[in-house]
Amino acid sequence: MSLLPFLRRKSEPPVVPAVATPQFLRGWSIEVMPRTAEKVEDFRAILPPGTRVYIAHIDGTPIEDMVSTAKRIAGQGFEVMPHFPARSIPDRPTLSDWIDRYQSEAGVTQGLILAGGRKDPVGEFASSMDLLETGLFDHHGFKRLHLAGHPEGNKDIDPDGSDRLVMEALRWKHAFAERTGAKLALATQFCFDAQPVIAWVDRLAAEGIDLPVHIGIAGPAKLQTLIKFAIACGVGPSLQVLQKRAMDVTKLLLPYEPDEVVDQLAAHKSANPSFGIEQVHIFPLGGISAAATWANARTGQSPALAANG
Repeated sequence: MSLLPFLRRKSEPPVVPAVATPQFLRGWSIEVMPRTAEKVEDFRAILPPGTRVYIAHIDGTPIEDMVSTAKRIAGQGFEVMPHFPARSIPDRPTLSDWIDRYQSEAGVTQGLILAGGRKDPVGEFASSMDLLETGLFDHHGFKRLHLAGHPEGNKDIDPDGSDRLVMEALRWKHAFAERTGAKLALATQFCFDAQPVIAWVDRLAAEGIDLPVHIGIAGPAKLQTLIKFAIACGVGPSLQVLQKRAMDVTKLLLPYEPDEVVDQLAAHKSANPSFGIEQVHIFPLGGISAAATWANARTGQSPALAANG
């Protein structure tokens, strides 16, 4: 069998239909923190109508700041998905209070459930599974829950470099969705290389884990900024993409934009419609406005204020 077609696929960039990338990106979501959200005067000036906005709960952030940020963004017409970091929540009454406040004060009915950045729990919850098992999200009428996904593994969970415990957790979460009917999806860490992502999503399908994937990408940013965040967040093999770029003096000072990884994933999705990526989630490491401007340009969308005339 000739190796030429294989070699051509490896050496040539994917042929992306004109509509593939815009279709792949449409419906993108973005992440903010209360302190970064304060810098945005009006989210309608930068985000398309209906954009989902995740609100990251950094350890130590008062719940009052989280809820007020959620209320403000929801009030401007956007879907809000706050983080619920298990290891930062001391007990069941606190979790119930948080959920109730988000719903009653900001109309929130969805959340990202994750272990959180702390190494040691402050109370009785150590994982997203502990939070799910409380049944409180269903009790309070939450309609959508997203969970963390790790296409390149997670050494905090699997220190030996394997993905054994990560996969066990994903099987549990898939079984939970089947058992309870909960509407779950996987929101992943950001990656810089399409191939590990494709391999991981295909593996999930082979394992029978059919939770939709919302793939994380880093928005436009300085290369040095991305490398710093990638190392801090434990990004795996795809970090090599940035390191290789850093060795090219002609690219070192230019801002990174995620066009290549997005185009490759879009091409794969176009050629394989059943591929498990449902949406793109943007980490605005170089700023919210820069990320939104890039995504709007690639999709041909307009911010809500412009769209409404």
